[in-house]
Amino acid sequence: MTGAPAASRSRAATRPEIPAGPLRQPRYLHVRRSPLAGLGVFTTRAIPKHTLLLEYLGERISHEEAGERYYATKAPDAFVLLFTVDRRVVIDGGVGGRAARYVNHSCDPNCEADEIGGRIFISSIRDIPAGAEITYDYNLEAPSPLPRDWRRRYACRCGAARCRGTIVAPRRRRAAAPARTLDKTRKGRSR
Repeated sequence: MTGAPAASRSRAATRPEIPAGPLRQPRYLHVRRSPLAGLGVFTTRAIPKHTLLLEYLGERISHEEAGERYYATKAPDAFVLLFTVDRRVVIDGGVGGRAARYVNHSCDPNCEADEIGGRIFISSIRDIPAGAEITYDYNLEAPSPLPRDWRRRYACRCGAARCRGTIVAPRRRRAAAPARTLDKTRKGRSR
């Protein structure tokens, strides 16, 4: 029997099939008031791990256009629905977006957002019980320079046991430089 190696088959089994057109929202997902923030997306039935749930839709614009729309004012909008696809494209969920724009942040999420072929999809990373809110970690890039009120502006209210207190992605620590040691061997001398 011929076919893909076992490792390839298992990865393919966990990767959901991507539709050619916009992903339809499942009937078991509903937008309603959330204890986390504003509105949220909730499931009315149990969802297994690796289920493709939503596509983040909206107007596709440039980073420059996004900056002019939302960040050029004296008091930038705190509820911006932008999702970066790549270096050129941003999706503005506030213009023509669907339920995915209401998925809230959690430091202990049950879903993740992935860019696949220039599109953003939200899929479950663990089994989700009926009635649960759908969440993913926003891993928001910190603006530079950080505004003075950044802790308030980007506060997290997920309530997770290991909540980091912000929707901003944790800074990656640089690897420590190797310790310098004195080389006490003398070159050119033999014993």
